[in-house]
Amino acid sequence: MTLMTPAPIDQQEDEEMLVPHTDLAENNHQPMEVVAQPETANNTVETQPVEDPPSSRFTWRIDNFSRMNTKKLYSEIFVVGGYKWRVLIFPKGNNVDYLSMYLDVADSTSLPYGWSRYAQFSLAVVNQIHDKYTVRKDTQHQFNARESDWGFTSFMPLGELYDPSRGYLMNDTLIVEAEVLVRRIVDYWTYDSKKETGYVGLKNQGATCYMNSLLQTLYHIPYFRKAVYHMPTTENDMPSGSIPLALQSLFYKLQYSDTSVATKELTKSFGWDTYDSFMQHDVQELNRVLCEKLEDKMKGTVVEGTIQKLFEGHHMNYIECINVDYKSTRKESFYDLQLDVKGCRDVYASFDKYVEVERLEGDNKYQAEQYGLQDAKKGVLFIDFPPVLQLQLKRFEYDFMRDTMVKINDRYEFPLQLDLDRENGKYLSPDADRTVRNLYTLHSVLVHSGGVHGGHYYAFIRPTLSEQWYKFDDERVTKEDIKRALEEQYGGEEELPQTNPGFNNTPFKFTKYSNAYMLVYIRETDKDKIICNVDEKDIAEHLRERLKKEQEEKEHKKKEKAEAHLYTIIKVARDEDLVEQIGKDIYFDLVDHDKVRSFRVQKQMSFNLFKEEVAKEFGVPVQFQRYWLWAKRQNHTYRPNRPLTHVEEAQSVGQLREVSNKVHNAELKLFLEVEFGPDFHPIAPPEKTKDDILLFFKLYDPDKEELRYVGRRFVKSTGKPSEILTMLNEMAGYDPNEEIGLYEEIKFEPNVMCEPIDKKLTFRASQLEDGDIICFQKAPAIDSEQNVRYPDVPSYLEYVHNRQVVHFRSLDKPKEDDFCLEMSRLYTYDDVVERVAQQLGLGDPSKIRLTPHNCYSQQPKPQPIKYRGADHLSDMLVHYNQVVIVQSFIFLYPKTIGE
Repeated sequence: MTLMTPAPIDQQEDEEMLVPHTDLAENNHQPMEVVAQPETANNTVETQPVEDPPSSRFTWRIDNFSRMNTKKLYSEIFVVGGYKWRVLIFPKGNNVDYLSMYLDVADSTSLPYGWSRYAQFSLAVVNQIHDKYTVRKDTQHQFNARESDWGFTSFMPLGELYDPSRGYLMNDTLIVEAEVLVRRIVDYWTYDSKKETGYVGLKNQGATCYMNSLLQTLYHIPYFRKAVYHMPTTENDMPSGSIPLALQSLFYKLQYSDTSVATKELTKSFGWDTYDSFMQHDVQELNRVLCEKLEDKMKGTVVEGTIQKLFEGHHMNYIECINVDYKSTRKESFYDLQLDVKGCRDVYASFDKYVEVERLEGDNKYQAEQYGLQDAKKGVLFIDFPPVLQLQLKRFEYDFMRDTMVKINDRYEFPLQLDLDRENGKYLSPDADRTVRNLYTLHSVLVHSGGVHGGHYYAFIRPTLSEQWYKFDDERVTKEDIKRALEEQYGGEEELPQTNPGFNNTPFKFTKYSNAYMLVYIRETDKDKIICNVDEKDIAEHLRERLKKEQEEKEHKKKEKAEAHLYTIIKVARDEDLVEQIGKDIYFDLVDHDKVRSFRVQKQMSFNLFKEEVAKEFGVPVQFQRYWLWAKRQNHTYRPNRPLTHVEEAQSVGQLREVSNKVHNAELKLFLEVEFGPDFHPIAPPEKTKDDILLFFKLYDPDKEELRYVGRRFVKSTGKPSEILTMLNEMAGYDPNEEIGLYEEIKFEPNVMCEPIDKKLTFRASQLEDGDIICFQKAPAIDSEQNVRYPDVPSYLEYVHNRQVVHFRSLDKPKEDDFCLEMSRLYTYDDVVERVAQQLGLGDPSKIRLTPHNCYSQQPKPQPIKYRGADHLSDMLVHYNQVVIVQSFIFLYPKTIGE
C-alpha cells in the first residue's frame, strides 16, 4: 500500500491511503440510504464532460457495527454526476488505531483505459446525540486507474468511536455520510489551446507558475506589449543576457506560436539558475523588479516613460492639526496598491480602510512645527490613479499569536466595474483632477490555489475586455465564464445544495483554498488606447528574422525527431581524438564519445556506402579503413572490443546497429583504425590473428605531472612486455635503453585501480586483451631524490580522481571569491586548514575556522565546521547527502579569529 499526503483542501495531518484493488471483498455490502439519481450510469460516461456541479449527499446506516469481523466494508453503489461511487471503511482501522474511511470508484476495474474523474467530497461519522460533534473531513482528488480510492486512514480514533457515551455508535448502529461534488474533466492530452481559444500558454520550469500568470497579464496589456517591442535591441544581443530582448522574444512567440512557449531565456536574463526556477518568488516583488528594469532600459528611447504612463499613480500622505492651522503633506507615487483582505468584505471596504483617518491624540500627539504637540488627523488620499490599476490583495499575513505566516482564505469580493469616484470622490485629495473619470473595468484576476507554504498560480484574463474570459494555467488556456473568473475566486467557504431533506440537514461546506491575490483594472476612458492593435510592423526586423530562424530550427528538430526511427547516429573515434582529449579533457579510458565526429545516416544505408562518406570527411580511402566496436565492460570502462567482420560491413547500418546493441546503447560507436606508411599516407591495416592484441599506450611525466596518449600497437599474446620496451622508448622519444615502468589502467570507478605489469610474464598471463591500456613512464632511480608530488602513474591517477577545486570567500564578503585552491578530496581537516593558512600567510593553521557555503542563498551556513569534525575534504563537501559540484562549493573563513 502507498501512503499519500492529504489533498491541500483538507489541511490536516491525516494520511491518505490508496487501497489496492486485489482481494476486494465484493460481498461485504451493507444497505445504504441513497438520495440521488437512479443508477443509470455506464462506462461511456467516462469520456463525456460532466456539467458543473453535480452533487449529492448519501447516508449509510451500518447495523451491528461492533460485531463485524470483516477487515473492510463497502457500501452499496451510488451515482453522482453519472459516475458510480461507494464508501469503503475499515471498522477496526487500516493497520492503525483509527477508523479508516475512503471514497471509492465502484467500477474502476471495468472502466476504459485512461479514465479519470475529479471530485470534491466530504466523509462524516454522524454524532447521534449532538450534531455539532459530527466528525466531518473533506478533500479533493483526481481519481484514475492507479488512484481509484482516496480518503483518510486516520479518520477518527477507535476509542472515541466505540465509546457509547460519545454518541457515534448508538444501538450498535453507525451512521456514515458522504457528500460528493463532481467537476468537469477536459481531455488535456489532445487539447489544443491555440485551436480552442486563439491563445497559447507558458511552460512551467518547475515552480514558475506565479511568473507565468504575471507574464500573461502583462502580455495581454497591448500598449505594454507594443512598448516592449519598440525597445531598442540589436541582432548581436543574446536573449539570455538581455531582459528586453528576452521579453520581446517571449511576447513574439506568445503572439505567433501555435504551441506553449518556454521561459528559460527570460529567467536566465534575470540571472536565475535552475534552482531559482524551482523556488516560488514573491509575485509583487517580481512585478516591481521587472518594471523597474524595463523602465531603466527605456530611458533615452522612443518608449521612455511608458511604465509610468501605464502603472504610476500618486497619493498624498497628510497630517492635519485639529486645533491650529497646520497641515503637513507628502506626495508619493505607486505602481500597485496593497489592500487588506482580513476584515474587509470587498475592494471598496479595503479602499475605505486605506483612506481611514487615524487620530493622533493623548500620548500619541503630533509634534507640529512652531505649535508643539497637537491633536491631529493622519491619513492618505489619492491625487490620481493610473490607467492600469494593479491591486495586490494581502492574502498572506504574519500571525503574531501563532508566530508564523498564514494565508487569509476569507471571502473577499471584487466588482467587474470599480468606481473610485464613488460617494463624491471620498478617496480623492483636494488636489485631485475631478474631471478625470475614475471608472475601471476588470482585466485580470490572478489566483493562488494552496496554502502558505506553496501552491499553484494561474490567471483569468479578458484580453479584449469583452464578455469572454480565459484561464491561463501554465501551458493550458481555456475559455471560462464570468462566474468562474469572479465569484469562484472570492474565497471563503463553498456550500453545496442539499439533496436530502431528511436526517441531517447540516450544509456541506468546505474552505476554498483557491482565491484571488492580484487584480488588474483598466480605466474606461483609456481602454481604447491600452487595448490597441499590435502587429508585425511593431516588431524589429532583426527580431523577426531571429525568431524565424529559431522557428525553422525548431521545425527541423521536430522533423528529425519524427524521422528518428529512420536514422541512426554513428560516432567515429580516431587516434586524433585520443591525442586531443587524453590529458586535457579526460584522463581515464580513451575518449569522450560526445566530442567525436558523429554522422546521422539512414538505417537502410549500406555500411560500405557509409565508409565512402567517412573517406570524404577524413581523407582515408575506403580500402584502408578498419572499424572496431566498443564494449562497456563489467568494471564500467569502455574499450574497443573487436573489429567488424567483412560480413558485418556488408550489412546495412540498421542491421549493424542491432548487432552493436549487444555491446552498448542505441548509438553506433566505432573506433576507426588507420595505419600509415613511412610517407605518412594511409595503408592497408595488417591482418589480425587470434594471437594479436590491440593495446593503447599513455605516457606519464612525473616532473610535468602530464599524461598523454602516444599511440597503439598490436602485440602477440604469447609475447612479453620486455620485448616492446625499445618500441615504447621510441614512441616516447626516449633513449632506446631507457629503463621504464609499465602499469595497466584497469578501472577508475568507484576507486582507481592501476597496477604494475610484470615484464617477464606474457601478455596472456597478465590477462591483457584487445582495448586494454598500458601507462608507462621513466623508472625513477632508486637513489634519486626527485622532489615530485606524484612519482608514479598510480599516485597521479589517484590524485586526478580525487582532486577538487575549492573556492574560498571571506566571511564578511560571502558573495565574492577571494581565492581558489586545488585539493584532494582525501585531504584531512588538518591538510585543508594548512593549505588555507599557507595561502593567507598565517603561521598557525589552528586559527582558521571554515564555514560551509549555501550555494543557493549565497550566504554562509549557520554553523562552522567543527575542529576536525570531518575526516576528509569529501565529507566537508556533502550537501543534502550529495557531493556538491566542484565550482559551486565554497568555504568561508573569517579575516580574524578570536580566542
